[in-house]
Amino acid sequence: MTEVVPDRHKVVVIGSGFGGLFGTKALRRSDVDVTMIAKTTHHLFQPLLYQVATGILSEGEIAPPTREVLASQENARVLLGEVTEVDLTAKTVTHHVLGRETVTPYDSLIVAAGAGQSYFGNDHFSEYAPGMKSIDDALELRGRIFGAFELAELADEDEEIDHLLTFVVVGAGPTGVEMAGQIAELAHRTLRKDFRRINTREARVVLLDAAPQVLPPFGEKLGGKAQRELEKLGIEVQLGAMVVDVDERGLEVQDKDGTRRRIDAVTKIWAAGVSASPLGRTLSEQTGAALDRAGRISVNPDLTLPGHPEVFVVGDMISLDRLPGVAQVAIQGAKYAAKEIDNRINGRSPQGPFEYFDKGSMAIISRFRAVAMVGKLRLTGVIAWFMWLAVHLVYITRFLNPVTALLHWFVSFIGRGRSERTTTEQQIFARAALNRLERGAADLVTPPGAFDAARAMIELTKKAEDERANAELSQAERRRAAEAERAEAGRSSS
Repeated sequence: MTEVVPDRHKVVVIGSGFGGLFGTKALRRSDVDVTMIAKTTHHLFQPLLYQVATGILSEGEIAPPTREVLASQENARVLLGEVTEVDLTAKTVTHHVLGRETVTPYDSLIVAAGAGQSYFGNDHFSEYAPGMKSIDDALELRGRIFGAFELAELADEDEEIDHLLTFVVVGAGPTGVEMAGQIAELAHRTLRKDFRRINTREARVVLLDAAPQVLPPFGEKLGGKAQRELEKLGIEVQLGAMVVDVDERGLEVQDKDGTRRRIDAVTKIWAAGVSASPLGRTLSEQTGAALDRAGRISVNPDLTLPGHPEVFVVGDMISLDRLPGVAQVAIQGAKYAAKEIDNRINGRSPQGPFEYFDKGSMAIISRFRAVAMVGKLRLTGVIAWFMWLAVHLVYITRFLNPVTALLHWFVSFIGRGRSERTTTEQQIFARAALNRLERGAADLVTPPGAFDAARAMIELTKKAEDERANAELSQAERRRAAEAERAEAGRSSS
């Protein structure tokens, strides 16, 4: 059990992503007590979510339990809950889980709450086009993707089969490109012998983006190369196409010339745009720090909030020097914040401004096809693919067993098999069902206080009923006794 020293410096870390986890681990030798608060019990290796959605890896292989990762760090503890309020004046963090509220004080705060999917003001699109930001998203998409093939096998009309076997990926960034490539691999290789009525190789995969090129951050040359590789896989790449409406059976697209058209597709995946955690707005209201269009908050060069040097914000939530929303920004920022906290409590001089070291970017298109950008180096094809494989194995070995991931990659990329194809209706529809409840899952659980009150009321009611029953029984017994006495008196007089 972690011993919390009353007078020791208290650090609260919000989030269990790359920023939260690496920030917590960076404080393992510091004379502080660290409390990580996160709305999930796992650390998610988000770049591989699409591999869960397409049956390559299981969710456990990219999401180790946070408590297990931090089990040997004696100065750290983990609390489950979604942070709903940060009081910068009182220096407290309020978080909730299933109706239970907890308030945690801090001396230093690292906010690494990350970002969610952005639908650019059309949040109702999410019901029909799930994003790619959580394990729940990936499992739901896995059910939708594999379920589409199953329903197509049962369909009677060719038109219905076409709608079911059309897959639309919105967003031609790394996540969208990787997802489109893997769906094409599924249809053309993995499933081609599994069905009898349908020909999975006739499945249509469409990659949409309002931008003029694929993979904009990678530059025009690599983006063009990636587009050609995608088209070789049979993927329809439609650029300059903005999604203006989404429903259960398809979506409406507006092209650059203003014309609108409809694509009928049962399965849609949203991989376009991100929006910073709502905590950014909470912090902005208390500090006056500006927010950009994506909800990211402006921070000082040392990653602190204006007027609050004890509060650091890292990762996808920050707006500073046009830093990209990638894992390395979160990791390096969290380590910087942790070192600054350690310097302060030990009386050392502060560091200089935060400087991000760009280690490069890469995206996989399909097996043996990838693009990589490292400094001035631009790579494509098999070499970039092996580089992608090596980098991801290095990251996974920090928290997970790389052997199982490597085995599944070997089976999926060298052969045709995908071991993680189990899906259920619950995976597909549970999110929508919970969203229809006013308070989500909290509506299905009685809060502790309400439960205690209800139990006390039940006990009082039962006691009152018992007393009434006893009273009625006593009254009945008295009536019987009186009747017996009258009957006896009658017999005596006769």
